[in-house]
Amino acid sequence: MKLLKIIVMVIGVLILLPLIAALFIPKQYTVSVSTEIKQPKSVVYDYVKLLQKQSEYTVWAKEDPATQYTFTGTDGTVGALQTWDSKNDNVGAGQQEIIRMTDDSIVFALSFTRPMESKALAATICSAIDSSTTKVSAEFYGNDPYPINIFSIFIKDMLKEAETQNLQNLKAILEKK
Repeated sequence: MKLLKIIVMVIGVLILLPLIAALFIPKQYTVSVSTEIKQPKSVVYDYVKLLQKQSEYTVWAKEDPATQYTFTGTDGTVGALQTWDSKNDNVGAGQQEIIRMTDDSIVFALSFTRPMESKALAATICSAIDSSTTKVSAEFYGNDPYPINIFSIFIKDMLKEAETQNLQNLKAILEKK
């Protein structure tokens, strides 16, 4: 009987510990990575603003080439919408919409429906370093409610790794032009 009480207490502590930790982890987070591309800003911006070009450089598109994509609206403009559906849970299903554009940035509203429902924002920012080099930043803005926010520790690392690879892929494509 004493052993059973100890087991129940250990299980209780193992359940409570992450819930308590989640109280101290921010619900909102930003992941930001950058690279420099040896192309004028206009060339880089005109490429990254197109949703249909993302399949050429994003790790998620490369993860499942059989992903089904649908595009509505005028690509590269506010209101353009891309939906995707993959049987691969690493890719899942969802949509992204261009919600805001400036001369330097494109902001996307992301809505994930599978494997888990979630909403977020992302941005691609292009800054001219000089006439032939552009700094490109990829940013992801997450907002996870308690107690799901405990997973943001792992999600941030995964996103940073993926966005870093995306920018390396983008750099390789654009510097060949």
